[in-house]
Amino acid sequence: MSQTYENLAVTGLEQIGLKTAASQLDQVSQRAAAENWSYTHFLGYLLEGELAERQRKTVEINMKFANMPYLKRLNEFDFNAQPGLDRRLIDELATGRFLYEGRNIIFLGPPGVGKTHLALSLGVMTAEMGHRIYFTTAIELARRLTKAVDENRLHRQINSLTQPKLLVIDEMGYLTLDSTQASLLFQVICKRYEKGQSIVLTSNKPFGEWGQIFGGDAVMASAALDRLLHRATVMSFNILSTSLY
Repeated sequence: MSQTYENLAVTGLEQIGLKTAASQLDQVSQRAAAENWSYTHFLGYLLEGELAERQRKTVEINMKFANMPYLKRLNEFDFNAQPGLDRRLIDELATGRFLYEGRNIIFLGPPGVGKTHLALSLGVMTAEMGHRIYFTTAIELARRLTKAVDENRLHRQINSLTQPKLLVIDEMGYLTLDSTQASLLFQVICKRYEKGQSIVLTSNKPFGEWGQIFGGDAVMASAALDRLLHRATVMSFNILSTSLY
């Protein structure tokens, strides 16, 4: 190859956005010549580095967007402290299949049993799979939506909450929502349900008490549960068992 074509290879890769491949081209070319690689092996090796760097940047962007207070992973969870949890079901969630099925994951139980840990772990997993994820507590979400109403941008705000592949709503039921907040949260649940998008939700309240969460409106609570449980995996920590709906 002439020097002209060598230069063209570098500038061409840069122009089509393969900057990592361009920066590694000389080093990889020398190794390919020394080890007598085939052309396809050389190209595959060069692209592997490019794709790995793109994946790293995608995950980095996803994690910045995620709003997670801290990071947790499934392999850090203490299953000995929750022997009643179905490890096989957790392993199934770790495949990320629920994201493509539009299935919701609901963790129920008292404080301190690991609900938030698992919710955050699924969020990290989603980001590392290359998808957007957004984490919020229920009360933070309600306040954010209320502010959007005051600023006449509720429609845009709700639409933004349908952009992430996964929405994690933590601490549902720790604080009671007023009727307006409950209605706004219900709209988010409905919108994601209509689009077949997954929600991971944690709550310290059994479903029978969700009327209290939704400003005392049992009808709205029932309607929200209908949508959440239509396609859902429910794991109850307080009774050390799991249920699949």
